[in-house]
Formats: sequence, C-alpha cells, structure tokens
Amino acid sequence: MTYRPINPRPSTVSNPLRILEVVARLGTGTTAKEITDALQMPPATAYRMLNALVGDEYLVRTSDLRGFALGHAISGLISAATLPVVPTAARTVIEEFRRENRFPVHLVMFRNASLRIADEDPYYPLRSAYEMLRYPHASAAGKLMLAELGESDSPLPKGRLARLTPHTITDRAELEEQLADIRFNGEASEINELEEGSSSLALPVRLPNGSVGAALCLSGPSERFPAIYEHADAARELTTLLAPFLF
Repeated sequence: MTYRPINPRPSTVSNPLRILEVVARLGTGTTAKEITDALQMPPATAYRMLNALVGDEYLVRTSDLRGFALGHAISGLISAATLPVVPTAARTVIEEFRRENRFPVHLVMFRNASLRIADEDPYYPLRSAYEMLRYPHASAAGKLMLAELGESDSPLPKGRLARLTPHTITDRAELEEQLADIRFNGEASEINELEEGSSSLALPVRLPNGSVGAALCLSGPSERFPAIYEHADAARELTTLLAPFLF
C-alpha cells in the first residue's frame, strides 16, 4: 500500500502531533515504518518521539508489539476539541423555560475540569464567555464546578487568582469557604465578580451517580439578582428534567 507523504514541517512541537495524526488516519496497528514513510521523517527521530508518546500514554503499543494505537491520554484532547452534544429533547425543554423566564438562560457542561458552553441563550449571548471559561473562580458555573471537583482536582493555577473586577474573590481561603457553602446549598452565584454590572445563578444538573455534570445558569444585571433568584425553584425543577436527556 502506498501512502501519500505529508509535507514535512521541521518543528519539534508539530512532529509528535503529525505522528498522532498518522496513527489516527491509518488506525490501530500503524507501524513505525508506515509513520516514517508518511511523514518522510528519519527513523531515529520517529522512534524517539514514538517512545515519548507511549511514555505519556498518547500512544500504546499493540499486543504483538509491531504497531501503535491511540492511547487513553488522547481522549482529553479530543474532548477539548469536541463541542458538547445537547439532544433535541434537552434543547426543547430549555427553550420552553426561556419563553417563561425574563432572564437569559444558558447550559454549561463540565469536561475534564473545564467549562464548555453547551447551549447559549440565542437571544442574550454571553457577554463574558471567554472570561467565564478562563477564570472559573469568578463565575457561578465555574464555582459550581470547582465545588464539585474539590481542591485536589482544581484547575486553578498556583499563586494569586486573577481579579476581573473589584468584587472578584482572589483569596483562596475565602473562595474555599464559598465552595463549601455551594456544596451544602447545591447552588452557586456571583454578583459583579465576572463582569461589573452582571450576575448569575448556577444550579447543578446531576449525573445518575449524583455528581454534577453541568450547570443551568440564569443571568442578568446585578441589581436584578433578587428577581433572578425568584426563578431558582423552577430552574431546579428544570435540571431534574434535563438530567436524563444529557446523561
């Protein structure tokens, strides 16, 4: 079988990715020779990178030790690049709730200790979507996720937490106190922490085992948060309806 060579790009960063691309394309059992032929890569370079990828579990050797397959570590990359799938039934009940609710409603899912926007309110798009995804300690959905993960699995960086507004919690002890309250109350909120003038309430959507896999978020102006919270009970009922559709 003849493989069309991939144009060489002399980069120590891109070469391992190109190897993974070849294994993904050719499938389980791809040999080192097939990889070097496809990439026009020196065998010594390929073997060194293959050993590193196996060591990091991005690749595994087949049982006969003659070829390679994608390893379980690649699932994190795939998950990060894949948009969450929201079934039509789930979108329908969310849309019905939106029609009865005066505030924006968003569905945010948790993937590998990160937030993924699964269903954004089409009428009121998120104004600080990047900040919400990048700084979970400043958003209601992010704090709900952090409370679920616990300190050992927290994606927060070492050192001082980023301050997005004067109200953003940057003290880790204070944040942990708030996360403990979130675990106890089963809800998270933020007022002026992610963006000055905005607020949000996040309620958990639970997996069958009881853990939290997503957040249903109601947002609006900070001065209107008491009115947003009046919808908390109805939103909590919606999370119960959503759970079987999502998980």
